Amino acid sequence: MSAADRLTDTLYGLGWSTVKKLPEPVAVRLGRTIADLAWKQRGKGVQRLEANYARVVPGATAERLAELSRAGMRSYLRYWMESFRLPAWSAERVRTGFDPKDVHHLTDGLAAGRGVILALPHLANWDLAGAWVTTELKTPFTTVAERLKPETLYDRFVAYREGLGMEVLPHSGGSAFGTLARRLRDGGLVCLVADRDLSASGVEVDFFGDAARMPAGPALLAQQTGALLLPVTLWYDDSPVMKGRVHPAIEVPESGTRAEKTSVMTQALADAFATGIADHPEDWHMLQRLWLADLDLAKGPA
Repeated sequence: MSAADRLTDTLYGLGWSTVKKLPEPVAVRLGRTIADLAWKQRGKGVQRLEANYARVVPGATAERLAELSRAGMRSYLRYWMESFRLPAWSAERVRTGFDPKDVHHLTDGLAAGRGVILALPHLANWDLAGAWVTTELKTPFTTVAERLKPETLYDRFVAYREGLGMEVLPHSGGSAFGTLARRLRDGGLVCLVADRDLSASGVEVDFFGDAARMPAGPALLAQQTGALLLPVTLWYDDSPVMKGRVHPAIEVPESGTRAEKTSVMTQALADAFATGIADHPEDWHMLQRLWLADLDLAKGPA
C-alpha cells in the first residue's frame, strides 16, 4: 500500500472512530469549518462542482456559482459528518432524521410481493435514507458499492453499510447483476445510486440539455424481473432532518427492443433526478466529470 493510500485509510478510520463520539453540535461546526476551508482553497473538486452547477443553473453568475459551490461543500461535509456518526445513532435518531414523502409507492410495491428498485442520484445523504428504510420500515435491502482504493478503505465502507442493515455487493466482478435479480424475484428491495456511469456500457441521456451517460442496470433489472423502478430524490433544509421524495414508478414500455426500452426508462430516470437536482442543486455532491463533453475534454487530443 502506498503512503497516500495509507493516509487515506487512516483519515477515514479516524472519522468513523472519532467524529461519531463528538456531540452533534460540535460535529456540525467541524463539518462546516472543513467545508469552508476546502472551498476557499478552490481545489479540483470545488472547481468541478462549480462547473457542474453551471450546467444545472444555466445563466448563473460567477458570484451565484461561488455561493452554490460553498453551499455544496457544506452539504457534502454534512453528508460525511452524518455518515461518520450514523453507526452511533439510536434507532429513534435514525427514524426522526429523515422525513420522506410518498413512501407509499415503496411500501405498496413491497406489500404486493413485487421486487422494488430504488434509484437515487448523489443527493444529500443516501446512507441515512438507507438506514431509515432498514430501521423505520424494517426492510433489508441490497446495494452495490464501487471498488475503492486502497482495499482496506473499501472494506471499511462495506462494514459500515452492512452495520446499517444493507447487503453490499462489489460493483466489479460481474456477479452483482445476477444477485440483484434474484433478490428482486424474491420480492426484495434493491437500492442503487444511479446518476453516474461507472462502466463503459452506460445509456446516453439528455441531462440538463446535454449528453451524459447513466447506468443501464436499474432499467434492465426492472425489465428482467418485473420489479418496480422508483426514482428517489433527497435534500437538506435548515433543519437537522433530511427530506426526500419517492417518485412514481417508471413503467416498462410496451413495445421496442430491450435496448430501446432501456433507453426510454433511463431517460425517465434522468428526468426525475433532474427535477430534484434543479430544486436543490447545492445538495448534489457531484465532484467528478459527468457530461460527455467534459469527459472528452479531459481525455485531450489523441
